[in-house]
Amino acid sequence: MKVLLVEDDRPFAQEIAAALRHENFAVDIAVNGEDGQHLGETENYDAAVLDLGLPKINGAAVLRAWRKNGRHLPVLILTARDGWTDKVDGFKAGADDYLTKPVRIEELVMRLRALVRRSAGYAEPRITCGPLAFDAQTGVFELNGLPIRLTALEWRVLACLTLRKDVVVERSELNEKAYEGDADVDSNSLEVIITRLRRKIGHEMIETVRGRGYRLTCGNP
Repeated sequence: MKVLLVEDDRPFAQEIAAALRHENFAVDIAVNGEDGQHLGETENYDAAVLDLGLPKINGAAVLRAWRKNGRHLPVLILTARDGWTDKVDGFKAGADDYLTKPVRIEELVMRLRALVRRSAGYAEPRITCGPLAFDAQTGVFELNGLPIRLTALEWRVLACLTLRKDVVVERSELNEKAYEGDADVDSNSLEVIITRLRRKIGHEMIETVRGRGYRLTCGNP
C-alpha cells in the first residue's frame, strides 16, 4: 500500500512517515499544497493523508481540485483544526475520514487500512484467496492458517495483488505501489519479489500474464 502524506510540519511528517513505513506502507511526502496537489494528480496512491493548513494551496482546495479532476483515492484529513465547521468543510470538499492532532499512530494505520480496503470493494477485513488469507485490518497474511513472514516490499506487492485477486495487475502499478517516489529501482526487481513470493505461497498462485503483469489466482472456476 502506498500513501501520499501532505504535511508542512517536516519533523511531524517524518515521524508519521516512519511509523507508516514500520507498518509496511510506502510513503511519499509533500510539504506544501502545490506539490501535494501535483503528486495526487499524477501518481498512483492507495490513499492520502492531508493537512488543511498548508502553504501555497490549503488542504481543502487541494482536495477539491483532486475531486474535480476525477481523482478518487481515499483521503484522510489529519489536522489540528477540530471545530465542527472545519470537519463539515473537509467532508464537503471530498474527505473520506477526518482525524485531529495529536493522533495515535495505531488509529491512523487502522483507518488508512480500512479506507484502502473499502475503496477496493471489500466490506469485511478478512480477504481470502484459496489457502491464502489477508487480514486487511491488521495487515497479517496467512497461508493454511499460519502467518507468513514477508519483507516490506513483498508485503506491498502481495497486498496489491490480493486486493485485486483474480484480476491482472499491470507491472507498472505493482512497481508504483511497492516503491517510494525517490527509490532507485532495478529493472528486474519486481521479478525478484514475485519469485520470493511464489516460494512462500506457492508458484501456482501468482500467474504471469505476458506483456502485462501478474494475477493472484484463487482457484475460482
